[in-house]
Amino acid sequence: MSIKGLFPIDKWDFERGSILADLPPGDLALLMKRRTEQLYKKGGIVFREGAFPVGIYFLVQGKVKKYKLDRDGSEQIIYVANTGELLGYHAILSGDNYPDSAAALEDSRIAFIPREDFLETVEQSAVLSRRLLKTLSHEFSVLANSLTVFGRRPVRERLALQLIVVREKYKADSPPGMPVEIDLSREDLASLVGTARENVVRMLTEFKEEGILETRGRKIVVRDIRKLIKIANYG
Repeated sequence: MSIKGLFPIDKWDFERGSILADLPPGDLALLMKRRTEQLYKKGGIVFREGAFPVGIYFLVQGKVKKYKLDRDGSEQIIYVANTGELLGYHAILSGDNYPDSAAALEDSRIAFIPREDFLETVEQSAVLSRRLLKTLSHEFSVLANSLTVFGRRPVRERLALQLIVVREKYKADSPPGMPVEIDLSREDLASLVGTARENVVRMLTEFKEEGILETRGRKIVVRDIRKLIKIANYG
């Protein structure tokens, strides 16, 4: 079921579709001339917070979580990237080290693009430069909205919000007409929501009892998206 008109997903998710989609052939060739591709197993680290960025990463297939660690070493997921997205370019554009870490949420194919090739393409490609500016602006709005809302909402509403957003990401990989299965560990889901695993497990049980979702092992299938949107309490 589409949530268009029911929930403002654009305020919670970054622009879907790759920044590189339909990039002029010459620009794409320049960017990809020395790219290398690697398979990352689930949990594999793509880059770590504080490391010097030697290039950017293009998510060919799979999903990657971007996260930060607090003083206690607890993980806080700040974003889930999907197929077609670029990772790590913020640090290169700002001239800083990586502000967060990234790891594969599932087995993923990821291409590495050297820093020099990325910067050269940005300098020469007006199309890529415009798209990066647009994407950065949109990402800032999404993160600002998340910080503002998540700071004052109860856990039940935050969980509902994240299930809506994550469902949209997994929906892109689901065959038309088939149930959307959210394949996310309870630890990762708790990290997204910003709460303890026990709270997530308890509330998922409540949602099941209310007929909102079902679980298949660790997979979650939302059965009543309208109820979930109502719980999220976000217009």
